[in-house]
Amino acid sequence: MRAELDQPGSAPAADYQGSKSIAGPRAVLSRLDVIAIIVGLVIGAGIFRAPSIVAANVGSEGVLLAAWLLGGLVSLAGALCYAELASAYPHTGGEYHFLTRAYGKRLAFLFAWSRLAVLQTGSIALLGFVLGDYLSALLPLGEFGAALYAAAAVVALTALNILGLRTSTGVHRVMTLLIVLGLLLVAAAGMLHTAPAPSPIASADGAGAATAFGLAMVFVLLTYGGWNEAAYVSAELRDVRQNMARVLVTAIACITLIYVLVNLAYLNVLGLEGMRGSTVVAADTMRAALGDAGAVIVTLLIVVAALTSMNVTILTGARTNYALGSDFPLFGFLAGWDGGRNAPTRALTVQGAIALLLVLVGALSRSGFETMVEYLSPVFWLFFLLTTLSLFVLRRRDAEHPRPFRVPLYPLTPLAFAATCAYMLYSSLAYTGFGALLGAAVLAAGVPLIFFLNHKPATWR
Repeated sequence: MRAELDQPGSAPAADYQGSKSIAGPRAVLSRLDVIAIIVGLVIGAGIFRAPSIVAANVGSEGVLLAAWLLGGLVSLAGALCYAELASAYPHTGGEYHFLTRAYGKRLAFLFAWSRLAVLQTGSIALLGFVLGDYLSALLPLGEFGAALYAAAAVVALTALNILGLRTSTGVHRVMTLLIVLGLLLVAAAGMLHTAPAPSPIASADGAGAATAFGLAMVFVLLTYGGWNEAAYVSAELRDVRQNMARVLVTAIACITLIYVLVNLAYLNVLGLEGMRGSTVVAADTMRAALGDAGAVIVTLLIVVAALTSMNVTILTGARTNYALGSDFPLFGFLAGWDGGRNAPTRALTVQGAIALLLVLVGALSRSGFETMVEYLSPVFWLFFLLTTLSLFVLRRRDAEHPRPFRVPLYPLTPLAFAATCAYMLYSSLAYTGFGALLGAAVLAAGVPLIFFLNHKPATWR
């Protein structure tokens, strides 16, 4: 294995972006493309599911809205940290590249392994089950109908990305526009509807209220999750050193505004107690405002949202897998990049196969969505925390490296976001189930591979 495997701060062994012998990613994405990627990934199924759970854990309408605003501020703090990393070290490997420079290739390999086997593939399967649940309500296919819909979506969207980046991002723009317009329709319909009379709300004691609000923030922050995926297309963003911070800040500001408006609409139509009692808060809002046709519209909107999030998760996940194959001979079969299509076709194919396997696991568990949430959450927050801490490591070790953007209020901003990541990691482990144990086991399975790689001859080139 390559000698620099243990050396933090070393660049990837195969600098595939600068290689003349291997086709690599090109800077072809505009700011609008990347903003659409972020907005489309973040505004997925969560905003149609989480608000009722958040409402059940807050004591007033004002606290509910404050929670969604706080989620935007926390996400903005994290985005500013990522903007410094991505503008200083633009690379298709994204977080994988940051972890390599900060901690060395052993930890970076474990992260890349988790992306391949847990994080991205688990997210793809999770979104597939959201899609499947709603499509099954419109057109049932039997006991495993949700899993069949999920599998079909994985196959179709993987094929779309194999056709090429331009094809994928073009469709993604249209899908993201439909989601945003649909959510604005929900907000407008809710705002114009006659508000119900407020009902009395029982107040909790101080300790109970703090615990409940903490649980509410878990769901809020999960609904904001996904903006970090911009790091994986940093090498394909035009003028990345100037544009990355603008892209992240603009995208999160838009998302926060939409989330607050939609929650205001939910409150105006259903009230806080109505939100608490609803498991399909968006559909109930539209049914009350526009009748059954409104409920059908929002159901179709959720389907589009899930497809959009799946599409961009497939796009960004395959790029980390490409980096994994470029750096480690054992996974060299992932390193193929189709220059004509500007797509990592082999990585996309393998990622799709693993996602299909996880769809099968979810189908056998009879609770696919919940199992996938448990499967990926602890691993996600562990590496989110380590990536945030890498900012401190690289500031110290690589002090002379050009940084076109520096996170404001350093070190307070990254410290605050790191503390949030640590809390989310604790929360995801405090409610472990079968899925969490499976995800931890799959992550642990990558540990012995690190030592095996030390003795693996570099045969793939």
